[in-house]
Amino acid sequence: MASKVSCLYILTVVCWASALWYLSITRPTSSYTGHRQVSSISIARKNVSFGNIRTRPINPHSFDFLINEPSKCEKSAPFLVILISTTHKEFDARQAIRETWGDENNFKGIKITTLFLLGKNADPVLNQMVEQESQIFHDIIVEDFIDSYHNLTLKTLMGMRWVATFCSKAKYVMKTDSDIFVNMDNLIYKLLKPNTKPRRRYFTGYVINGGPIRDVRSKWYMPRDLYPDSNYPPFCSGTGYIFSADVAELIYKTSLHTRLLHLEDVYVGLCLRKLGIHPFQNSGFNHWKMAYSLCRYRRVITVHQITPEEMHRIWNDMSSKKHLRC
Repeated sequence: MASKVSCLYILTVVCWASALWYLSITRPTSSYTGHRQVSSISIARKNVSFGNIRTRPINPHSFDFLINEPSKCEKSAPFLVILISTTHKEFDARQAIRETWGDENNFKGIKITTLFLLGKNADPVLNQMVEQESQIFHDIIVEDFIDSYHNLTLKTLMGMRWVATFCSKAKYVMKTDSDIFVNMDNLIYKLLKPNTKPRRRYFTGYVINGGPIRDVRSKWYMPRDLYPDSNYPPFCSGTGYIFSADVAELIYKTSLHTRLLHLEDVYVGLCLRKLGIHPFQNSGFNHWKMAYSLCRYRRVITVHQITPEEMHRIWNDMSSKKHLRC
């Protein structure tokens, strides 16, 4: 079995290298406007039906799962589900996470489930590569919306839907990105505390109080006709936030009746406001790049803009020097 997995892994890496070489020549655009059919992807579909919805959804989220892992939580409910937003070309980042902080076997006696979230790509080659990767690692979820920056909200809602449908008995959920380093010791033992009673209607991260940017040149531009108010509700930076698993279904249900916004973290904040859930500020969640220092990284939960190479170096250094005091 080990040799089979090794061969499959080597094949995947070679295929990824070939695909990326091909893409570097063809230079596809990043505004995925096409709707090509995804080939050779086994479809594991499960229609979701939540009760107590009395009005017609304005945001039905009527997407099918193209790749799914519906049995991930069947044997036992995880303490923590980690949902990582990623793109098709970020294989190296996904592999670095699998080999470092996202390894599901890092904590004995504490079940962790790690999943990578994607839409479908306009390029069938990349879709096929992700399918092969999924067959090896069984940690990828894909729905049939186009994977793009403006569809990040759909990606997060897909994760909420998955938890509510297939893993509702989990204790906590983390949503983060593939360029984030997570100090799992601080997250598990200092924040979530497995030996304490799980919280409900709980949401925490780096809380931002701000308003819409009206400059069309900004990455975070928000048109006035889409969001006319001058202030956003408090929201947690999408680079990393934690919530109790019951909130996943609450947000997903609320999203069905909430006008979609392309700014994912702002949109989640809107849903929380409708639910009457106030996100808690936690300074351990950093949404910026921070120069590495063993003592500094021991004090945080997340750090942004970490490359796969840095992820390995940081993880190895922190793991080998646990005995050192700061």
